[in-house]
Amino acid sequence: MIVAIDGPAGAGKSSVAQAVAERLSLQYVNTGAIYRTLAYMAKEEGVPWEEPARLAALAARLTIRFVMRDGVNTVHVSLDGGEPREVTGVIRAPEISRATSRISAFPEVRAALLELQRQLGRASDSLLEGRDIGTVVFPDADVKLYLTASSRERAGRRRAQQLEAASDPSTVPSLESIAQEIEERDERDANRAVAPLRAAADAVSIDTTGVEFDEVVEQVLSAIRSA
Repeated sequence: MIVAIDGPAGAGKSSVAQAVAERLSLQYVNTGAIYRTLAYMAKEEGVPWEEPARLAALAARLTIRFVMRDGVNTVHVSLDGGEPREVTGVIRAPEISRATSRISAFPEVRAALLELQRQLGRASDSLLEGRDIGTVVFPDADVKLYLTASSRERAGRRRAQQLEAASDPSTVPSLESIAQEIEERDERDANRAVAPLRAAADAVSIDTTGVEFDEVVEQVLSAIRSA
């Protein structure tokens, strides 16, 4: 079984998808974390974020795994088959988030990571979440869902995540700044030439604005069980 959950930044995809995957004993694949990992490794390896050919070449050298540990989905990467290292926290840094938005627009990067996503999804019954799972990565997924929320609500969620992770709360951008960044990313994602952000024609859409987390999880579970 393949379950695809798509939606814009801050719509609650990751937390909901992880909870649903755990409830249904599905492998959970966070495709956004794959792009984040590439952005982070590019910084580590001195590959400029503005050079798509070199980014694609670097992507081919990476092995990325998701490991559930104490109820948390952790991300591990190795370069050229070397020793894996966990990057769960570092790929969430604001700088990496901004770089991820930029590199994910490059057709060369999306092509380089497409087969990796498909390999991970086909390894077992899986739930994948991202921005183009139901339209590009697995257009024949058994279940497709699209989660969204108002930009203001999504900004609030994103800021709460950053505050929780920050050692110095004063470094976290304001709600207004994050909301503007989210709206700008929405526009970039929706208008990029390759794999633009949009709901699949046969996806079940769920607006999570003002809805409690547990209720969203139940709505997603209901949609999957009804498919």
